[in-house]
Amino acid sequence: MVQVDRDAPVEAVVFDLGQVLVRWDPRRVWVEELGERGTEDVLDALDFFALNRRLDAGERWADIRPEVAARAGDVVRQMDTYLARFDLALSGPVPGMAQLVDDLQSAGVRTLGLTNWSAETFHHGVAAAPAIGRLEAVLVSGEVGMVKPDPAIYELLISRFSLDPGRTAFIDDSPANVEAARAAGLRAEVFTSAERWREALQAWGVTV
Repeated sequence: MVQVDRDAPVEAVVFDLGQVLVRWDPRRVWVEELGERGTEDVLDALDFFALNRRLDAGERWADIRPEVAARAGDVVRQMDTYLARFDLALSGPVPGMAQLVDDLQSAGVRTLGLTNWSAETFHHGVAAAPAIGRLEAVLVSGEVGMVKPDPAIYELLISRFSLDPGRTAFIDDSPANVEAARAAGLRAEVFTSAERWREALQAWGVTV
């Protein structure tokens, strides 16, 4: 693991998006029509979270739909519904995080995003959590064909945005993604709340 100079000032903060800046729950797309049990049956039949990860990694739904239809039968149409109504899966900003983004920018700290998100649905994010649109830039997994915690996506993040890893803070709700970020030399913490993340940044000398 790369050693981090904890005395160096933080110059950039990189945010995960889902469950950090915006709340995401795919069940919201189906639950009103199918109920909780029916929704869980759909998730199981689709092997939804494995399928979603493939989309996050850059595969396109039109390309893999025949494969899923052969395995899941008519349930494949529920995935069509999910993608067509994806905005329902986003229930708004995570409390306190938009203000933190604004405070960081006011303090002269760069704000960036690194997200596991399909390129086909990413455009919905800003409407649900406008702070996403105020970030300097977002590296979207579905656009680059790799997902966290692959070390390569952190290397791309660092090179694309000319980041000094030791002066860059990263927040994510996934412990595995945080460990990978630390291995890449970033200062990283598992997200629990805006208040705790603000405290962590203050401990690193950021005035927010």
